[in-house]
Amino acid sequence: MATEVAGVERRAPNRLFIGGEWVDAAGGATFETVHPATGETLAAVAEAGPADVDAAVAAARRAFDEGAWVRLDAADRARILWRMADLVEARREELARLEVLDNGKPLREAQIDITQAADAFRYYAGWCTKLQGDTIPVRGNVLNYTLREPLGVVGAIIPWNFPLLMASWKVAPALACANTVVLKPAEQTPLSALELAAIGAEAGLPPGVLNVVTGYGEVAGAALVRHPDVDKIAFTGSTAVGRTIMREAAETLKKVSLELGGKSPNIVFEDADLEEAARGAFSGIFYNAGQCCTAGSRLLVQRSVHDALLEKLAERARKLQPGDPLDPKTRIGPLVSREQLERVLGYIEQGRSEGARLVAGGGQAAYAGELRGYWVEPTIFADVTPAHVIAREEIFGPVLAVMPFDDEEDAVRIANETVYGLAAAIWTSNLKRAHRMARRIHAGTIWVNTYHPLDAASPFGGYKQSGYGRELGASALDLYTQIKSVWIDLS
Repeated sequence: MATEVAGVERRAPNRLFIGGEWVDAAGGATFETVHPATGETLAAVAEAGPADVDAAVAAARRAFDEGAWVRLDAADRARILWRMADLVEARREELARLEVLDNGKPLREAQIDITQAADAFRYYAGWCTKLQGDTIPVRGNVLNYTLREPLGVVGAIIPWNFPLLMASWKVAPALACANTVVLKPAEQTPLSALELAAIGAEAGLPPGVLNVVTGYGEVAGAALVRHPDVDKIAFTGSTAVGRTIMREAAETLKKVSLELGGKSPNIVFEDADLEEAARGAFSGIFYNAGQCCTAGSRLLVQRSVHDALLEKLAERARKLQPGDPLDPKTRIGPLVSREQLERVLGYIEQGRSEGARLVAGGGQAAYAGELRGYWVEPTIFADVTPAHVIAREEIFGPVLAVMPFDDEEDAVRIANETVYGLAAAIWTSNLKRAHRMARRIHAGTIWVNTYHPLDAASPFGGYKQSGYGRELGASALDLYTQIKSVWIDLS
């Protein structure tokens, strides 16, 4: 499908975007991306190899060293990022539909993603003119000041669960700080990243400032991580892959930020509004079919209200049925791939074998009367203990593990009994308790009487094996800049 975007010939998705041009993969290989609702092929996508990554990094390095972006007035960089936000917003419905087809999530959720992606570009457009250093009163007749400067070439590797949104979370602050970027989207969901490349070209990004290479993580992603001309890797994905990236990046001592897995506790006290808590717990685990690093996959309920809340959730889960993801009324979509389907069904079987009590769901769901695509029934287990595998490992699917607790101390102990620390929620009408719990839970984001709100202005990241570094907000600027200290002898 060939179209014209601001004078740039666009042949997505079977081409890479390198140095401001759409090019074939060096080896000519392609791979298929599919619609998860049906398993049908959507498109053939260019499969980048090490030679393509070399070309993309060279284009990004050339763009950075030649200075067309870094020496551009900050106000002009801001205008281009703002224009990208406008274009993302103008194409909201088209981009949302593309995300639905490639990822499988319901249209309503995809529309939220696109709106938040535009918000990220607008927020960081505002920072372009506010990146400043300090004047420091050091000893002696000396002027000492600092400069906040870009790192250089950023390799951004994003996951498949929120494709365009995760790309925006990395590309927007990296560009605002005057870096150049090589973006490697997940092989399961490459299409919206290619659209973002076209949007950047239309908005006025100079050639080489934003490059997109589609391909497999173990080939293209690994080549990006190992590349000596990449100054920074920004990664969102599994903890296992994050460990590998840390090891590989050590060879070139490049900077790394990691947003990894989670096993978030969603804690409901007996004084909570149970209807609100049920809605929050339901959204916390079944939003995006549970394919969220922040998913509230461990529901901790005070024993006195445990059964009542469990019944409310089970009733809701039984009513949640597969539907056409492009239908605005659909509230749950399929998993992203057959591999993910088999993984989640394996965990459900693990829960059964461990003795957890199945309250709802528990199997593959039919879509339009057939077992096709990658659908899993919304699943709830009760009688789960912290020792169960389904309470310890990240499932990344619509599977909820419900556990009772006795008091505040018990809740804190169970909540923190995990290697992860990305997010948590607390449901209570006791304000003092809410503040106490927020301090005691080991997680980067704490929600009180709500679940899942995020904003481009508020920092996001994890404790423990959920990674390090903070995306979003002013904190993200530290991920994409370095500080230079300048000393001038005035004597």
